[in-house]
Amino acid sequence: MSRGTGDEHWVPPLRRRRRNPDWAAQAPTWRQARPSLIGDALKRASARPSGNWFVIGPSRNMRAGHRPYGRTVGGVEVVLWRSDDGGLHAGPGVCPHLGAPLRDSRVVCGTLVCHWHGLALDGSPFAGWQPFPVHDDGVLVWVRLDEVGGEEPTERPVVPERPATGSGVDAVFTAVGRCEPQDVVANRLDPWHGSWFHPYSFVDLSVVGEPQGEEDDAFVVDVSFRVAGRLVVPVRAEFTAPEPRTVVMRISDGEGVASVVETHATPLTGLDHERPRTAVVEATIATSDRPGFALARAAAPVLRPLMRRTAGRLWRDDLAYAERRWTLRSTGRFPG
Repeated sequence: MSRGTGDEHWVPPLRRRRRNPDWAAQAPTWRQARPSLIGDALKRASARPSGNWFVIGPSRNMRAGHRPYGRTVGGVEVVLWRSDDGGLHAGPGVCPHLGAPLRDSRVVCGTLVCHWHGLALDGSPFAGWQPFPVHDDGVLVWVRLDEVGGEEPTERPVVPERPATGSGVDAVFTAVGRCEPQDVVANRLDPWHGSWFHPYSFVDLSVVGEPQGEEDDAFVVDVSFRVAGRLVVPVRAEFTAPEPRTVVMRISDGEGVASVVETHATPLTGLDHERPRTAVVEATIATSDRPGFALARAAAPVLRPLMRRTAGRLWRDDLAYAERRWTLRSTGRFPG
C-alpha cells in the first residue's frame, strides 16, 4: 500500500476496483465491534487529562479588525477577539456592567466595546470581568475554562501532532448535535461502522489492529476512500484519543501519509443538562509529498469549501449516530 518515493517505483494515488462495491455483500462487522472494546477505549480517553482546554473554533474565523466571536462552552458564555496586532483575547461573554451579550458588540482599534453602554475591554482584567487563558495553534483556537473542566489546569492544551506548518491544506467543519461529548468520541472510536454507515465515502474497510491498553491504544484501519465510481484511494489509518474530547485519525501508509483529521467535541451545555448540546469541530489537515501537491496548497481557498462539504456529509450521519446513542443512554436503554 505504501507510496513510491525517491528512487522507488512511482505508485499512482488512485486504484480502480474491478466492480462497484455491493453494500449487502460486505462482511458483517458487528462481532468485531464489541461494545466492551469501544467502551474501554472511551474510558481510557475520558481518564486522560485535558488541562481544562476546550476547542472553540477555527483560527481563521477570528481575525483582527473583525467582529468578536462568541461561543457557549459548558453553559459559560465566552467571547473572543483579536487586537490590531493579531493578539487573541478571550473572556466571559457577559458584560460586567448590565449583562449585555458581548458577542454582539464591536471591536474598535483592537478594543472590545459593549454595544449597550460603551464599556471598553482591552483583554486585561476589569471589575467583574476576568480574561480566560487562550491558545491559537494555527488551525484551531482553544480556551481554558477551569470551572467547566474541573481538572488540574495546564499551560497549554493537548494539541495533536500535525504536518509541518505550511506543508498542508487545512479546513475546519463545525456542527452541533443533541448529545454529549462522549457520544461523539464513541462514534469515532467505532471504525467498524465506516463502510456500512458511509458507503458513499468508504469501501473495503477492515480493522487490522485493536487497542491493547495504554501503551498501544490505537485502532488501525485499512480502508479505501471513494473518489468517483470505481476509483478509490487506499490508505492505512490510525485512530487515537489523546484527551477526553479529541479523536485523531492519522494516515500512516498510502496516499497522504501524516495527514490528520482531528475531531473535537466541545460541550455547549452544562453537566447533566436535560437537553445537552455538543459542538463537533473537525479539523482536516491534508498533506502529500507528491510534487503536484504544491498546486493544492495554492488552491487552498477553493479546496476548503469542498473539504468542509465532505466532512458535513459524514457528520450528517455521524451526528445521528451520536444523538441516538445519547437518547438510548439517557433513557436507560444503553449502558454508558
